[in-house]
Amino acid sequence: MKRSAGDADFNIGGRLKPTLGAPHCRPTPERKSTYVTKGKVLVICEVEEERDPVLAVKELTEALDKRRGCLLSSSYEYPGRYTEWTVGFVDPPLAIESWGLRFRIKALNARGKLFLPIIAKAIGQADHLLVANNSETEVNGSVKETDEFFPEEERSRKPTIFSLVRVLRELFSSDEDSHLGLYGAFGYDLAFQFENIKLHKERDPEQRDVVLYVPDSILVINHHAKQAWRMQYDFAFGDATGVSATKGVAREEVPSMINCRTEMPKGMSKREYPEGEFAKMVDKAKEKFACGDLFEAVISQTFKEPCSSPPSVIFNRLQERNPSPYGFLMNLGENECLVGASPEMFVRVESNPRGLRCETCPISGTIKRGRDALEDAENIRKILTDPKEESEITMCTDVDRNDKSRICQHGSVQVIGRRQIEMYSRLIHTVDHVEGYLRPEFDALDAFLCHMWAVTVSGAPKTWAMQFLEEIEVSQRRWYGASVGHIAFDGHLNTGLTLRTVRVKDGVAEVRAGATLLFDSVPESEEKETELKASACLNAVTSAQPISKPPAVNGNGVAKECYAGKHVLLVDFEDSFVHTLANYIRQTGATVTTVRHSSLEVALKTLKTPIDLAVLSPGPGCPKDFDVSSKIKLFLERKVRIFGVCLGLQSIVEHFGGTLGQLTYPMHGKPVKVEVVPGSPSLIFEGLPPVFGAARYHSLYATKLPDCLAATALTVLSTEHEENKRSGQVVMGIQHKTLPIAAVQFHPESILTSPDHGLQMLRNAFKLTAV
Repeated sequence: MKRSAGDADFNIGGRLKPTLGAPHCRPTPERKSTYVTKGKVLVICEVEEERDPVLAVKELTEALDKRRGCLLSSSYEYPGRYTEWTVGFVDPPLAIESWGLRFRIKALNARGKLFLPIIAKAIGQADHLLVANNSETEVNGSVKETDEFFPEEERSRKPTIFSLVRVLRELFSSDEDSHLGLYGAFGYDLAFQFENIKLHKERDPEQRDVVLYVPDSILVINHHAKQAWRMQYDFAFGDATGVSATKGVAREEVPSMINCRTEMPKGMSKREYPEGEFAKMVDKAKEKFACGDLFEAVISQTFKEPCSSPPSVIFNRLQERNPSPYGFLMNLGENECLVGASPEMFVRVESNPRGLRCETCPISGTIKRGRDALEDAENIRKILTDPKEESEITMCTDVDRNDKSRICQHGSVQVIGRRQIEMYSRLIHTVDHVEGYLRPEFDALDAFLCHMWAVTVSGAPKTWAMQFLEEIEVSQRRWYGASVGHIAFDGHLNTGLTLRTVRVKDGVAEVRAGATLLFDSVPESEEKETELKASACLNAVTSAQPISKPPAVNGNGVAKECYAGKHVLLVDFEDSFVHTLANYIRQTGATVTTVRHSSLEVALKTLKTPIDLAVLSPGPGCPKDFDVSSKIKLFLERKVRIFGVCLGLQSIVEHFGGTLGQLTYPMHGKPVKVEVVPGSPSLIFEGLPPVFGAARYHSLYATKLPDCLAATALTVLSTEHEENKRSGQVVMGIQHKTLPIAAVQFHPESILTSPDHGLQMLRNAFKLTAV
C-alpha cells in the first residue's frame, strides 16, 4: 500500500505534481497489507474493488440519515488546485468529542471498545492531558491548563484539545496508509484556546467543539483515475495483559437518526436579525476601520428553516446545484448533522520531495453569477476592476502569508495564484493561492493551528477582529467559519472551511453567511451579500427545484416576443456578423429574410409578405462599395422603416447629404461607452440606461450630419482611444427627424454589447414611425 513518492510526485519535465487533495490510486497489486503503527498497533487492511461506486455513494448518503459517519466529496475541478474525489464511511468504531478543554473518547460499538485501553494509556502518559474516568465504553478527560510560556512561533504547541489529537495521531502514525485518520468537524470556539478573547455571548453548554471519527471501513473514489475501492481495517492491540483484536468482531451499526420537521419551533424566528439590522452592524464596523482598530471584519448572520427533507436529500441537491471542492455530509450524533458545499480550502498539507507543503486558497471578493457567459464575463470584469474587492483579498492574503511565516521555511511562502476566478452556482469569487514549506520541527497540525481561523471568516488584525465579532454578533458561531476534513495518520491533512453549510439540529436547518467588510463597504449591499450566499443552501433545504435563473439572451435564449407576425428584410453587405444579427431579430418574435445586397431588387419583387422593417447590416469598406444609397431609395419608395447598423449608419448619413471621415485609430472589436444625447429623438434607446457599453467595428464615422438627421448617441470621450480624442465625441446613433429611419454605429449583436440592450434596440426599431 505504501506509495512511492518518487514515482508519483513529478510530471514530465520534473515539475512537482501535487495530488490536489485526491486519494491515491487504488493499491495494486497487493490486496492486503499489514503494518505496525508508531504506537505499536497492528493494522490489517484489506482492499476490495467497488464495482458500482454510484450505488455505493447512494447507499452511504442514505445510511448517514440514521447512522453516524462522514462523507467528504470534491465535485469541483480547478487546474493545480482541485480535482474530483470521494471518501466516506458509516458506523465508525470510535468518536472523539470535546467541550472546551474537556473531552470524551467514546466507543460506538463492540469494535470500538477494544481501542479504549491503549488510548487511555497513551493519554495517561501525555504531559498535558488528564484522564478523569474510564468505563468500558468511554474515556473522559481534560487538558491540563498551564502558565508555561510559548513564543508565537510555537503557539500551536500550547496545551489545548489538539494535544489530544496529537496523542491519537502519534498512536496510529504510519507512512503506510494515507487514508486512515481522523475525520470530522472542528468548531469556531477552538480558537479561544489560543487567543485571549474576552467572551461576551452565552454559550450552549451542550455544543461540542470537536467531533472526530476513526473509521474501520472507508469507501474511496478517485474520479479522475476512474477507480473506486473499499478499505476494510482490523486492529490488534497488545499490552502486559495480552492481545485484543477486532478481527472476528461484528461491524455493528451505530444508530443516530436525524429528525425532520415541517414547521419552525414556537417562538423561533427564521432570521437572526430583522431586515436592515445587519446593515447597521456594518456601520459599527466602519467606525472601527475609521479609527484604525480594524482593517477588515467578516460579520455574519444565521437563517433558519424547518428541515422537512433528510440530510441525504439536501446533500444531493447541493452536489447537483452547487458543485464545490469541499462537499460534506456528517452525522455527528445527538440529532445533529452538517451538510455543506464549501468553496474554500482551509489548510492542506502534503508531502513531496521538498518537504511538507502547506497551501491555502483565501477567497475574498464576491459577485453574483450572470444569466449567461456574457454577463458572467462582465461581472468578472467588474470584480477585477473594483478597488474595494482588490483591497479585501490583498489584506486576506497578507494575513495568510503572515500565518504561514510563523512555521514555514524562510523564502518558501509564495503567492502562486493571484485574484484567480472561481465560479460556483450562484457566485463568482476571486481567489489567491498561497503555499509554503514547513520547517523541519513543524508538522501538518502546526500548519492547521497557525491559520486558526482563516482571515476570510474573521478579519484583520485577526485577534482584534475576533474580539469585535464576539462583541457584535448575537449568537455563537458553532461550526461556522471553522473547518471540516481529514487529519491523516501518515502526516498529511486536507481541510475545508465550514462555509455554505447547513447545520441540522433537532429538525431545524441553520445556514450562516458572512460578508467581508472594509471602510468603503456599502451596508445594504453587504447585507444582500449574506442573503445571496445563504440562498443556495436554504433553497436546498426547502425546495426540490433549484432557484431559477432569468432566461439567457445571448443568441441561444428567447427574449420577450413582442413582434410575432412582423417581417424583417435584412440586407447583407458581405458581413461576418449578419446571421447573429438575424438571430437577435428573430428573438423579438419577428420573421427574418436575409438577402445579399446584390439580390435585393429581385428579392423585393419576389417576396409576397409585406416588409415591416428593413435592416441595413454592417459590412467592410464604405457605402459606395455597395451602392447602399440605391437600396435606401428602394425602401423609401415602399415606405418601409429602416434601421442601420455600423455601415448602415454611414450609408444613411451619406444618402441624406452628410459626410464621413476616417478615424486615426480604427476601432475593430473595441469596447466603447455610449451616452444617449439628452433631449434627442432617441426612440432606439428607450429602456436603456443613459450610458451603456457597446462593441465597435469601424474605421469610418460621421463627421457631419445633414439637418434632417439628429445625433441620438455619442461616445463617452474619456473611453475613446487617445489617437481619436482629437476628433471629439463620435456619433454612435442617429434618427431621422421626420422619416422612420434610425441607425447605430456600434454592433448591438456583439458579445461586448449587453444582449438585453441589443435586443431592446431591435424591438424599438419596430416603433419607428414617420412624423
